[in-house]
Amino acid sequence: MKKKRFTEEQIIGALKEHESGCKVEDICRRYGIAQGTFYRWKSKYGGMEVSDAKRL
Repeated sequence: MKKKRFTEEQIIGALKEHESGCKVEDICRRYGIAQGTFYRWKSKYGGMEVSDAKRL
């Protein structure tokens, strides 16, 4: 099984950065991900807190 590169905490942190006003392009460059990956994360983890993600 493939190991995940980012933890749920890191993913939610990236989404929080976007909510605080950072551009998607800047976040993707910082984390080394594609924009499609960011929007997939947003659809899966959007609106969650770290404690919510741990319950998944």
